[in-house]
Amino acid sequence: MKTNNIAIVNQHDQVIGYKSKEMVHAEGLLHRAFSILICNDRGQMLIHQRAHDKYHSPGLWTNACCSHLTEGEHMESVIYKRLLHEMGFQCPLSHQFTFHYRIDFDNGLTENEIDWVYIGLYNGNPNSNPEEVAAWKWVDIDWLINDMEQNPLNYTYWFRHIMNQYRHQIIDAFQKCRAA
Repeated sequence: MKTNNIAIVNQHDQVIGYKSKEMVHAEGLLHRAFSILICNDRGQMLIHQRAHDKYHSPGLWTNACCSHLTEGEHMESVIYKRLLHEMGFQCPLSHQFTFHYRIDFDNGLTENEIDWVYIGLYNGNPNSNPEEVAAWKWVDIDWLINDMEQNPLNYTYWFRHIMNQYRHQIIDAFQKCRAA
């Protein structure tokens, strides 16, 4: 049975309980999330446009996959299940870094996340889930950085934060991933 409960964490990223995703975002509770960035052999990044009926940030462009640690799951398995659910493929993923951010949305919801960032290499075309993804594309990282600077409101907050604060780490990780 699928649960809609996600992991609430303390300031040390230790799971202290679970609540519904809706309640966590309505109350702005600190919770654990993950963001998956996918590159291909050409050095491009896979991005997707969130479905237009998502509860927040609908229609915005973001990284290949993002979600939450759900009750009864472990990060080592949920990342692969969610990538398959959203984008229709799996590939090896490696954890790169973790960061905290908080953003209050216009609709009264709050993201207050400790976000685990993973990177993977994939060279095919996704078979995206239309309930999650309105569109997807492969983009050059230089183009992406420039477009984020020119059109920041077209992108999710967390993706902009990742690309602004950790750009060099991501580029280095993509190069190592491609060389492996």
